[in-house]
Amino acid sequence: MPLKISIFGSLVSIFLAGLIAFLSSENNLIIFGIPSLIFCAIYSFGVHWFFFIHGYLYQTEHYFDVTGSFTYISLSLILIISSILSVNENGFNLYSLIIGSMVIIWALRLGSFLFKRVKEVGKDVRFIEMKKDFFWFLMTWTLSGLWVFLTYAAGLLAMSSIFIETSFSYYQYFCLIIGSIVWIFGITIEVISDHQKKIFRQNISNKGKFIKSGLWSLSRHPNYFGEIILWLGISIIALPTMDGFKYIVLISPVFVYILLTKISGIPMLEKSSDAKWGDNPDYIEYKKNTPVLFFKKPNL
Repeated sequence: MPLKISIFGSLVSIFLAGLIAFLSSENNLIIFGIPSLIFCAIYSFGVHWFFFIHGYLYQTEHYFDVTGSFTYISLSLILIISSILSVNENGFNLYSLIIGSMVIIWALRLGSFLFKRVKEVGKDVRFIEMKKDFFWFLMTWTLSGLWVFLTYAAGLLAMSSIFIETSFSYYQYFCLIIGSIVWIFGITIEVISDHQKKIFRQNISNKGKFIKSGLWSLSRHPNYFGEIILWLGISIIALPTMDGFKYIVLISPVFVYILLTKISGIPMLEKSSDAKWGDNPDYIEYKKNTPVLFFKKPNL
């Protein structure tokens, strides 16, 4: 990748995260003298740059995905602890515990799943050429830092908001219930689809074949569908903490959708699948009748 594009991509990522953190930092908890949303943006990039150094020196991508999970988990714990420590000054922020727990559960499950998969395969083909180029590899880790912050932005806002009230309002309870249902639905879809694909690949007779059973008969990427839905659920839970410029954090589910459908998720996998099975009549039929993302009622 051209040097200018790599540097530009990194700078745009930092600017975008900084802008969103600044616009949504009013009335936030203070962490180490910094508004918490700004701290979270700095922390997210810092963790990824730290592990980038190791990845580049040892020319390995094995810790790329797990670094994202570590950042989600550690950010959640930092905000939960910060909320507990601020109880004497403000009412306890229940969002920090509720949303933090949701994200920790999701990150532990997905991080361990991806780390185990890359260890079993031995490499991630996306990084074969990329990790040889310092600035291209750095941009990728920087984008991963942006991914964590933007994906989690709505949740981070809710978790770091200062509350004087000691109990939820009816509106907060309504958003909490609806958002939780949406989150549970999303993570269930993601877990089931990942498990189905894992079982499919473990069957030696399926070597060289593509999966089209279970949830994969309703969508070509049901795991990504679940991913988008669960982050939408967290944004719904966080809605009562938004006002004014803070509504900018609703970029979270939009960003997840754009990232997975237009940039790094589905486009890359579709291209890889077309290269493997593009001449296979069964695959052509499967692709014709099965939507890319959203579920479709199966043909009976």
